[in-house]
Amino acid sequence: IWMDKEFIYSLNETSIENKSKNQTISRVKTGIPGFDELVQGGFPLNSSILVCGGPGTGKTIFCLQFLVAGAQESKEKGLYLTFEQRAEALREQAHQFGWDLASLEKQDLLKIIAVPLEKITEKTIKEIQETVKKEGIKRLVVDSLSTLVVNAPIYTVPSELAVKDVMGENIIFSPPIIGDYIVKRFIYSFIEQLRVLNCTSLLISEASQSGEYISRDTLSEFVCDGVVLITFESLGGAYSRSLIVRKMRETKNDEDVHPMEISNKGIVVHKIER
Repeated sequence: IWMDKEFIYSLNETSIENKSKNQTISRVKTGIPGFDELVQGGFPLNSSILVCGGPGTGKTIFCLQFLVAGAQESKEKGLYLTFEQRAEALREQAHQFGWDLASLEKQDLLKIIAVPLEKITEKTIKEIQETVKKEGIKRLVVDSLSTLVVNAPIYTVPSELAVKDVMGENIIFSPPIIGDYIVKRFIYSFIEQLRVLNCTSLLISEASQSGEYISRDTLSEFVCDGVVLITFESLGGAYSRSLIVRKMRETKNDEDVHPMEISNKGIVVHKIER
């Protein structure tokens, strides 16, 4: 089980190396000032990106700005799927930056689906996929992967679990192993299913409290195509937030830590002063 992360990572990296070096990668502009130049012009088309950070770092704003830019500048339909906030709360938050989500919703360029924690069922994931396909969604935000992971056991039908999938012949049975397997199986399956939806997906996740992993679930950073990490430190300087692109497949990404500002028009990523 613990080797799965490295195995998945190596498979993905190998598939990328086998692609033609002359192949042109289509990019999705984020609309976030200062960010696209860090990733050669934007996220790879139809990629899955983990947006990770602690509370109050700006993850939600980053993702909302991505959807608004797509709707306003490219007329691309966006979906904000949240398990943690009310739809009205998102509209109010966006209004602080001059983004009229209600107007975009009326134009059928943006959709907000808020699913309360107690309403999540084994059908929720399938319903999300059907909505994306049916409505031609090109930009998807999932807020948050951390919440889905907590509820992962309800998506798994017991009859689908085989003991041989979880442990080898000489491993002693332990319930925590089963639970860990269900969570990791869900993360891998969910992200892989996003790849066939023909949309670029941002998955919000809480950062790990330890330095060994980026995300709290310890696996999504290996499965996702890209990882954007946002941190907050009150050091008394001009900027308290910083952003780093930890990885971006099919991209020669900037590897420096950049100051990040939440302005009255949204997020701005600044260049490093040398």
